[in-house]
Amino acid sequence: MQKDQLFTRRGALLAGAAAVGAAGTASLFTWGTGAGTPAGTGTPAPGAPAHRLPMKSSAYRLQPMTGYGPPGGAAARTPVRSEPLLRITGRGRAMVLTFDDGPDPRYTPDILDTLAAYDVHAMFFVCGEMAAHHPELLARMADEGHTVGNHTWSHPLLTKLTRRQIRSEMTRTSEVIENAYGERPRWFRAPYGAWNRAAFQLGSELGMEALAWTVDTLDWTSPGTGTIVDRVENGAAPGVIVLSHDAGGDRTQSVRALRRYLPQLLDSGYHITVPRRQRT
Repeated sequence: MQKDQLFTRRGALLAGAAAVGAAGTASLFTWGTGAGTPAGTGTPAPGAPAHRLPMKSSAYRLQPMTGYGPPGGAAARTPVRSEPLLRITGRGRAMVLTFDDGPDPRYTPDILDTLAAYDVHAMFFVCGEMAAHHPELLARMADEGHTVGNHTWSHPLLTKLTRRQIRSEMTRTSEVIENAYGERPRWFRAPYGAWNRAAFQLGSELGMEALAWTVDTLDWTSPGTGTIVDRVENGAAPGVIVLSHDAGGDRTQSVRALRRYLPQLLDSGYHITVPRRQRT
């Protein structure tokens, strides 16, 4: 598949990279409806899922970790952080929906169908080994205006890897995304929420901003569709980033929950959008 076949999206997906910054320096972001700035960072929310091929719903259940270290030096384009962004505040009642571990042809198309039905955009943090098998789903994400982020190649625990291994996990995934989606990712999310100094530094070198989440649906535990809906609605607030999954196990409940809570959020006046990085 040629990259020039993929540039048929409805609008520009992402703006330019953030300006040079030291560790912890805030980038400027905008929502689809106005300007905003990133909120304060902190410890990632609990309950990040695991994923690896072949997919099994009971596999790889670890609690998220944060291996913070001292901040690194200034990056060429993106600031090196010591903590990921947990939420992004902006003008109006804006929220971000994110889906990890895919794309999976069993669940991702249904999620995309639901998003399209309400004309809203979301973020998909994809694993390289999944994206390599299903490039057509990344092409569809591009066409429909969604944002694709880097979630490593094989969903490993980065705090257990060498710097060289982390770089490989990130770089291979960015290359697959560029080939299938049409451009390199500008966002990165560590599996299990397990961030460390090397992950922040290498992500910055690759031009990616670290994004975590505010509300964890814990959908990977299969708590029931109603429970997932309640967690999203109870956690809804301006600037909230919701974590759900479209792969890594049976995501039937996640698909059904989205169909229920998305129209309710919209009826409540929330604007579902994606953050856009902007030069300062």
